[in-house]
Amino acid sequence: MSDNYQGFTAEERAAMKDHAQEQKKAARRSSRADKAAQDQRDVLAKIAEMQESDRIMAERVHAVITAVAPDLTPKLWYGMPAYALDGKIVCHFQSAAKFKSRYATLGFSDQANLDDGTMWAAAFALTEVTAEVEARIGALVKQAVS
Repeated sequence: MSDNYQGFTAEERAAMKDHAQEQKKAARRSSRADKAAQDQRDVLAKIAEMQESDRIMAERVHAVITAVAPDLTPKLWYGMPAYALDGKIVCHFQSAAKFKSRYATLGFSDQANLDDGTMWAAAFALTEVTAEVEARIGALVKQAVS
């Protein structure tokens, strides 16, 4: 480890606090249907809070994912909209503002079936969600859950 290590950034600490709050909320919910409905509301509320450019992209990503993979359930993951299969995160949207990045990110976990040889992309930078990008996201998500 470098002598310059300063600990977690404020953004990383905030993401960890978000995750702890998500876990506490989930533990308090009663039925599976109640949890799913509240998770969906939480994701939509998180998207609504985003800055305009991130919000527009997140809304489109959410629409594509929920349309092409209805088996994926929306939920918050470290304060980000994410989509899970059988409780395990498959993909997530990270706004540019989350870590003060110049682009948003669509990321996939090791649960996603994107394997292509010995090396493949697990995250994609997004600066705009066009019709072409929507089609590519749809194809990636379908492959991820196949």
